[in-house]
Amino acid sequence: MATKDTVLETMKQAGTPLNAGKIAELSGLDRKEVDKAMKELKAEGAIVSPVRCKWEPAQK
Repeated sequence: MATKDTVLETMKQAGTPLNAGKIAELSGLDRKEVDKAMKELKAEGAIVSPVRCKWEPAQK
């Protein structure tokens, strides 16, 4: 599974907006990998920020 997929799945399972540190903790991924994946997901519009510094999957 790609890192981006893992990050999205972790966010969906949590059900609440998460920051990168919490995503890394829950998924077991390295924080730098999470940051890189989140940057790509933001550019794609796959995640949104309802609260400052916290992210969740975009509603499509």
